[in-house]
Amino acid sequence: MEKKTVKDFAVEGKRVLVRVDFNVPMDENKGITDDTRIRAAIPTIRYLMDQGAKVILASHLGRPKGQVNPKYSMAPVAERLSGLLGAPVEMAGDCVGEEVKKMAGKLEPGQVLLLENVRFYAEEEKNDPGFAAKLAELADLYINDAFGTAHRAHASTEGVARLLPAGAGFLMQKEIDIMGKALANPERPFTAILGGAKVSDKIGVIENLLKQVDCLIIGGGMANTFLKAQGYEVGKSLVENDKLDLARKLVQEAGCRVKFLLPSDVVAADQFSVDAKRKVVGVEEIPAGWLALDIGPATAKLFAEEISFARTIVWNGPMGVFEMEPFAAGTEAVAKALAGSKAVTIVGGGDSVAAVEKLGVAEKITHISTGGGASLEFLEGKVLPGVAALQDK
Repeated sequence: MEKKTVKDFAVEGKRVLVRVDFNVPMDENKGITDDTRIRAAIPTIRYLMDQGAKVILASHLGRPKGQVNPKYSMAPVAERLSGLLGAPVEMAGDCVGEEVKKMAGKLEPGQVLLLENVRFYAEEEKNDPGFAAKLAELADLYINDAFGTAHRAHASTEGVARLLPAGAGFLMQKEIDIMGKALANPERPFTAILGGAKVSDKIGVIENLLKQVDCLIIGGGMANTFLKAQGYEVGKSLVENDKLDLARKLVQEAGCRVKFLLPSDVVAADQFSVDAKRKVVGVEEIPAGWLALDIGPATAKLFAEEISFARTIVWNGPMGVFEMEPFAAGTEAVAKALAGSKAVTIVGGGDSVAAVEKLGVAEKITHISTGGGASLEFLEGKVLPGVAALQDK
């Protein structure tokens, strides 16, 4: 994973195409509701500006499905980025073509141009060589700082990296370095915490982590499948009945070597609703017709104790239906435990990140990953196309 970075290139006076991840959430009035991803790219952009590069930024926004759709225009991002940089950001009306080439050619050192949404072209997600070539025509160098899209072999993430000298931005480098070290050479004990709805979403991650970790903690909806596989009745809880044999096999694989922790109690509810009747019960006492929607307090305490022993922790996925306040306590307890830990802590996945942000403990986490799907595939041990395409040192 020793890839060239932005610091390995002479960038003064050069046009540098930077793939960023500006896929930010917006409200119905196209107001940006969370600019974390824009802020995360600032160090790379600022470095290039200070070094006298001509900076050309490419990103996608939303899912326009290869069609021009004003709803997904990058224009609000250009405005926010300009405010964060304290410098003007020019907005292109397209991402390829003669007009864009002229705009890129007129850039002065230190200036920034943001291209329009690359996913307005179907060729982007198809990794079309012709489209990648048009993007490459705009620049002398390519820097990928979009870890969140590194697991996609698209024209702007993989294709163009084959056509220009290519390296990683500071954010990409940080993701690779911290998560790579956690998997390759972790300080032990090494604990992984996985949550979320389905086992099927994280089979590969569990299989890969079982080879690496000292303790694996399972919460969220996916815990129900493991509990049912162990013979517990889980009422109407979300269960993947076709994954019960797999769940048993994974627990067997853990064997004596890996401590495999499942919930011992849950917050059960009579319906999937904020207003549901709810009670804390042991996993052997979930009422018929009820649903397990969060880990219980005894489980939260057990998980927190295990977290306190660890020296490397990876967390991906909530412990319950975190978006409903009555079922958020388990996820919040894990977030607080990580914040108080002396371990190297790595958090990925939207709800896990949301939990540490909501509790105001984000600055106490060693690393918050910007890539949900990319983080999972990295933890799964997969090669990420957007990283593999960059030049080796």
